[in-house]
Amino acid sequence: MEKLKVLVVDDEPGICSGINRILSRHSVGFPFMDENIGFTVQETYNGEDAVAILNECVPDIILLDNKLPGMLGIEVLEYINKKRMETVVLMITSYASLELAVKATNHGAHDFIPKPFTPHELRSAIESVTKHIFLKRMTRKLNKEGKQIRFQFLSVLSHELKTPLNAIEGYLRIMQDRQAGNNIDAYDKIIDRSLLRVKGMRSLILDMLDLTKIESGKKKREVTPVNLVDIAKISIDTMGPISIQKDVKIYLECPEEVMLVADHDEMEIIFNNLLSNAIKYNIEGGRVDFIIREDQGSVNILIRDTGIGMGEDDIPRLFDEFVRIKNEQTKNITGSGLGLSIVKKLARLYKGDIRVESRPGEGSTFMLEFPRSNDTLNIDLT
Repeated sequence: MEKLKVLVVDDEPGICSGINRILSRHSVGFPFMDENIGFTVQETYNGEDAVAILNECVPDIILLDNKLPGMLGIEVLEYINKKRMETVVLMITSYASLELAVKATNHGAHDFIPKPFTPHELRSAIESVTKHIFLKRMTRKLNKEGKQIRFQFLSVLSHELKTPLNAIEGYLRIMQDRQAGNNIDAYDKIIDRSLLRVKGMRSLILDMLDLTKIESGKKKREVTPVNLVDIAKISIDTMGPISIQKDVKIYLECPEEVMLVADHDEMEIIFNNLLSNAIKYNIEGGRVDFIIREDQGSVNILIRDTGIGMGEDDIPRLFDEFVRIKNEQTKNITGSGLGLSIVKKLARLYKGDIRVESRPGEGSTFMLEFPRSNDTLNIDLT
């Protein structure tokens, strides 16, 4: 159990020992916490000693009396504010006044506990402060993680877009300078390469947008009964050009109709990403088996390829954002590292599960399972 450090600064030993006794036996828990939070208490009886303690180790919470011998509590608070110490201060005093309250609040006091206070009043105040500390920590963590994601986003975006943009610029300058002559047919390969680069950039940007919409909850969803077979056929048509380029054949194995309560576009995103990977990481002349099966309890989708496969060590991080398996065989394969992350996030919206089986040189099989329980109809659409 995590414990917050509490410093009690009061010139009445009875107050200090009473607070110590109450808080040492107390813990705080809320539904959003994984475990309760307890307290360790340190006591001191004057402001000078409090400052000395603060200079050594800043506690999480300070219960600070104002009327102290020598250095007043408000002066200790001013010192804390000046040094920008990360702590939460509760003023405990029977001499509170409006002027003092305003001054203390301006210097960062979180709240007041008037003397005399009951154990219940103390515990209530501490619970409020603990919740404040916990939420503040969570906010910082989210902000920190958000900054990291934004940094990764910009790093990937700049890297993945810079290379194709440089290539396209080079191709355009070749055409501008008529380096291959004035016959437009001489530039067909350059035009094809440019269009391929544009396609890669468009794919990256769409992946980024999909991920942003999913995580922000702002993607408009239309959840209705859909035929997964029809969506699979659309995805196979969409992936047709890249499968032809790679000479990879796609085989669909399924009944005429497999219904699921879902968003059509989300299912298409899932199928497109899985098929795209199965083709990109396949061998020339390989095949992809797209299998859709159903039973009373679930719908199962398998996408199996004859590609380069991967090692067991790579599988656990395969669905993380911005992760791409890098080796000699994949160095020339473009991608954002977001596709499988998007697939997993979407699958979870339907209480679905995705698994992978793969061996180097033997291909990979991605297995999706969507439950057919009534819960599927209660998907959160917000």
